[in-house]
Amino acid sequence: MQLDFLNSSSNESFPAAAIVHPDAELLDAYSQAVVNVAEKLSPSVVNIEVRQKRQTRRGEQREITGGGSGFIFAPDGLILTNSHVVHDASKIEVALSDGRRLPAYTVGDDPSTDIAVISIDAPNLVAAQLGDSQQLRVGQLVIAIGNPFGFQSTVTAGVVSALGRSLRSYSGRLIDDVVQTDAALNPGNSGGPLVSSDGRVVGVNTATILSAQGLCFAIGINTAKFVAGRLLRDGRIRRSYIGLVGQTVPLPRRLARFHELTQDSGIVVMSVENGSPSECAGLRPGDLIVAFEGKPVAGIDDLHRLLTDAQVGMKSSLTVIRYSEKLSLDIIPVEFPEN
Repeated sequence: MQLDFLNSSSNESFPAAAIVHPDAELLDAYSQAVVNVAEKLSPSVVNIEVRQKRQTRRGEQREITGGGSGFIFAPDGLILTNSHVVHDASKIEVALSDGRRLPAYTVGDDPSTDIAVISIDAPNLVAAQLGDSQQLRVGQLVIAIGNPFGFQSTVTAGVVSALGRSLRSYSGRLIDDVVQTDAALNPGNSGGPLVSSDGRVVGVNTATILSAQGLCFAIGINTAKFVAGRLLRDGRIRRSYIGLVGQTVPLPRRLARFHELTQDSGIVVMSVENGSPSECAGLRPGDLIVAFEGKPVAGIDDLHRLLTDAQVGMKSSLTVIRYSEKLSLDIIPVEFPEN
């Protein structure tokens, strides 16, 4: 018996609906994961409108408007966002997903990590669940939710492109353990949540590289949780300060080899502030800083990482090379002065 319908020369064709794409189930699962996250998180995502006073070149005060996104992380009205969204705000207004518009005030903000906590007074708030950014893996699905340019609950999806990145904050300090993603972000997404497929917030969207596509960054939620806790407790983040101007420079190989240094660069002291801990410790312009508390210092960013709040008021050792001599200076860091 001849099976005509298997004949390649047959003019008959099967209905398109009868052909099942082998990846259809996977695509459906991906789509459903994004839908579930969007539905779960959208009630927690807010739009933030800000008025800030700026001084013109002529010395005149001018009020400008701006904004971004944020998300409720506690049902009593606490909201996480970016510091650059609300810094120096004279007025903050929050728009909820149900249409309510409420005034807000800043609990605290930290430009060095670009994290801020603001608060509103409202009942029946839905708080987002916070995850663990240390559990993220490269290639993992992530969803970014925000309100770019006032378009409520805009959702984009992508993957974790890289982990452990560093990003320069608006204050000049380096933010560590930043998550890189290709989930598309717009300026209005700043402060919105980056969410894993199980609906937990794993990052706070903060920046894009405007000259490139697919290069977007989020502050890891573990960093945000630590900073938020300190802001709620103290209203600010305490950091150590020693009062010098320095520059990262390569170390001469002979010098590094002679003093058995593990790094190939250090900090050359350009100047020392009057009355600062550095001046009191005897630090001089031209000194090469190579270690702090016995830990190698290869540059300015290393020193920033080591100058934590635990060092405030504590005698610490600063290892420097002066000419060719290795010295250990006692220094007592003070609290970094507020702006």
